[in-house]
Amino acid sequence: MQFDIVTIFPAMIEQALAAGIVGRAIERGTLNVKVHDLRDFTTDRHRVVDDVPYGGGPGMVLKPDPLFRALDRIEGERGRPLTVVLTSPQGARFTHGDALRLSRADPLVLLCGRYEGVDERVRERVSEEISIGDYVLSGGELPALVILDAVARLLPGVVGDDRSVAEDSFSRGLLDFPQYTRPAEVTVRTPGSLDPADSSRRVPDVLLSGNHAEIRRWRKREAVTRTLERRPDLLAGADLDEEEQEILRELQDGRMAGSQKGKHHGRD
Repeated sequence: MQFDIVTIFPAMIEQALAAGIVGRAIERGTLNVKVHDLRDFTTDRHRVVDDVPYGGGPGMVLKPDPLFRALDRIEGERGRPLTVVLTSPQGARFTHGDALRLSRADPLVLLCGRYEGVDERVRERVSEEISIGDYVLSGGELPALVILDAVARLLPGVVGDDRSVAEDSFSRGLLDFPQYTRPAEVTVRTPGSLDPADSSRRVPDVLLSGNHAEIRRWRKREAVTRTLERRPDLLAGADLDEEEQEILRELQDGRMAGSQKGKHHGRD
């Protein structure tokens, strides 16, 4: 898959792409990522990419012409229509579903916003705007890297074990179940406790049992429980199998019973 990233800080992108799963995929040729310095598409001696906003106000705005030239160049190089994503706090919040959809968009261009944003006319060349969260960053480089990473790992051959992508519980709307590795028992210093027994933490027995059916059931229950406790909003759109739906009903019934019991105690 072809990615093109347009930024005024190419080194910020290139350094991040030099390591990890994405970096190895680029080395193997599974991914092709080209970083474009927006200043290369200016025509003045000082390579200016921004200017003051019409109507006044603080900050600077990215000029339209360099961005237009960058998109024209990329489209000419790719020889086919582009999917252009602008990283912007005004965009829709990025989700796993968006990553899956964009993994089928080739070539994909990521425009990194900066300063007070881009000239409004640039949006006429943009397919969609994406935000990675409700907070303010210095620029769009980090969001572009987040989008690239989330999309890239869905592509065949990028992640070493494709099962880890296919079985990722979050892709179905669940948080992941707890993970453990060796040793089976560790000492965790508990603040304020003088009892050594309080410091012993052991891997759940079910994971050491070798009973794969029980392990699978335990993991499903833990994933549903964790999602219900931490991100119940995800459950509305979660793709749960029959067993997970049964687990969810059991947990919800247990919560409801506990709530009713608490009310009765309150009257006592």
